[in-house]
Order: sequence, then C-alpha cells, then structure tokens
Amino acid sequence: MAASYTQQNYDKYSELKAFDDTKAGVKGLIDAGITKVPQIFIHPDALQNNPSNPKNTHSNFPLIDLQNISNNKKEIVKQVQEASETWGFFQVINHGIPEAVLDEMLHGARRFHEQDVNVKKTYYSRDVARKVTYNSNFELFSEKSLAADWRDSLYSVMAPNPAKPEELPETCREIIIEYSDHVMKLGYTLLELLSEGLGLKPNHLKDMGCAEGLGILCNYCPKCPQPELAMGTTRHADYDFFTVLLQDDIGGLQVFHKNQWVDVPPIHGALIINIGDILQLISNDKYKSIDHRVLAKKIGPRISVASFFSTGPFASSRIYGPIEELLSKDNPPKYRTTTAKDFFEYSIKKGLDGNSNLSHYKI
Repeated sequence: MAASYTQQNYDKYSELKAFDDTKAGVKGLIDAGITKVPQIFIHPDALQNNPSNPKNTHSNFPLIDLQNISNNKKEIVKQVQEASETWGFFQVINHGIPEAVLDEMLHGARRFHEQDVNVKKTYYSRDVARKVTYNSNFELFSEKSLAADWRDSLYSVMAPNPAKPEELPETCREIIIEYSDHVMKLGYTLLELLSEGLGLKPNHLKDMGCAEGLGILCNYCPKCPQPELAMGTTRHADYDFFTVLLQDDIGGLQVFHKNQWVDVPPIHGALIINIGDILQLISNDKYKSIDHRVLAKKIGPRISVASFFSTGPFASSRIYGPIEELLSKDNPPKYRTTTAKDFFEYSIKKGLDGNSNLSHYKI
C-alpha cells in the first residue's frame, strides 16, 4: 500500500467532504489545473496492477451479430448462451439502434458534463430518491470503498415512471429519451435470447419483471495526470439483471476472465452486454455476473453510457430465487430467495469493497 495511506495527518472524511462540497466533480479538479492525483483517489488496485497491456486484449471476446435474427435465431441463442456462461459479457452489432443515435448519446453525455459548472451543480445530489442525479462516486462516503473513482456520473430513471422531460438536463434531454426508447426495445430482444439460452420460453425473463426498470448512467472520466495511481471505476459486478453499455473509442474497460484482466476492444457502433448479479442468482449460476473495471488514462475524457435493466421501484418487493424450471435433483438451488429491494439495499450498503454481492445469498 502506498506510503501516503499511512500519513497521520490524513483526514479522509474531511477530504471527501471538501471534494463533494465543490459539486464540480473530478472534472472540476482538472479544470483547476491539478497535476497530481489527490489522495482520496489513490487506489490500491491501481498501485498493484500495471497499466493496460496490449497483450491483454482478447481477440476472442464474444462478438454477436444480431442481423436477421428471425432467420438465425437458433445460432444466435447458442452464441448468447455460451458467452453468458463463460464470459458473462459479449458485444452485439446490427442491434437495431442507428449509429447516429449512439454517437449523439455520447455527445449528449459529454455536453452535460462539459457545460457551465453553475448549471451542472443544480443537478448535484446524493438523494437516491431523485429521478435525475449528477454526482461523483455514488459510494463516495462508503466506509468500505477502497478509494474514490476518477469519474463523474449523471443518472436518469427512465422506467417505470420515468423522469419528466423537464427534469432531464436540456443539454441531453432529447437524446436520453430517444436512446432509452431504443435500448428498451433491444432489452426485450436480449431477454428473449437469454430466456431461450436457459431452455425457457422466450417471454419467461420478461414476465419475471427483468425489464420493468431502466436507469441510464452517463459517465465522464477526465484525463488523469497519474493514471497509474487511480481507477476510472473500481472492480465490481453489476447488481441488476443485465446491462447494456455504450462506450467511446478510448477504451479502458477490462473484464476479469480466467484469472486475468482482459481489455474489451472498442468497436464503433457495437454495444457491450453483461450479465448482472440477480440474473446469475435466478439462473442458479448458469449465467455469470463477472467483475469488471475501468482504468484511468492520460487521454480523455472517456465517455460511456450504461443502461441498467432491473425491477421497477413498485416491483422491488417481488421475491427472486433460482428459477424452478432450471432446478433438479442434480441441480439444487444455490441461493436463498430475496427481494430485489433487499438485494439492492445490501449491495449499496456493502459498497465497492471488491467482494461479490452474491456470496451473501449463497446456500
């Protein structure tokens, strides 16, 4: 661990609060001209890992073409199933969302984060009940979080009971609404493929409420003066059903596959899909929710937009456990049942401590 961690005069909470009170995020630090990473961002994972290495780029990272899905469905289901079981991640092309929409979504996210800070500050909040929230690090004050991430975020609830148009920032209002409509349609398609990959009827996961809730997270990772000390996003697994990720061409996303970190190659026009914790739980470990992280970089900003599919707030008391149709004498349930509400609250309270959320629910 870095020597700076042991300084006796280091008051972590005071530094976190001082940073949070600026409401200017990590971008505010860059705008102020800092040349060294503040101590609250110095991350033990970054200190222990070398920067991204080209040898880590995996040429076999699953890439699935969704074109002519009606004619190729059997083969596409097989590809989705294999990727979900072995990687927990895959990229899709020809997914039906126009490249112009994808590009404008990235531009809209950038416009929000790069607008006048006094306008941006009006959205800054740590109130989880708000439908539109901008801040830096949702887990900033979590005692178990290893360090603050080099990242600012705008989060918008888009289903059910979405944020009203006037609640969304003007800089990206229209594109967030348009993009969320597109990504919800893609979500239904993916749920059909994931259901059939489990040997279930196409509508099984949709009927379980796996796409009732949709949250759009616009991330902004500025260039970092000392990327070897910080992390863009700490190692974690998503605690939803599944996530659809749009990223720019800078890269930095890594997936933990076969005990090593693997770079996810940026492909213009592609979307990255990853399995979340609750889908691993209900599939009884057939599909895998895999740890991933984002490296800080000297170049930037890195823009990404994550769409989280979960239960809506009114369905959160629904009980989830391993799907009965998947269970047998040879495949007994591996997890106890839980409500989505309990799972989310436990995961948020636990923070990004590097440990799996699912271990808490193992039988």
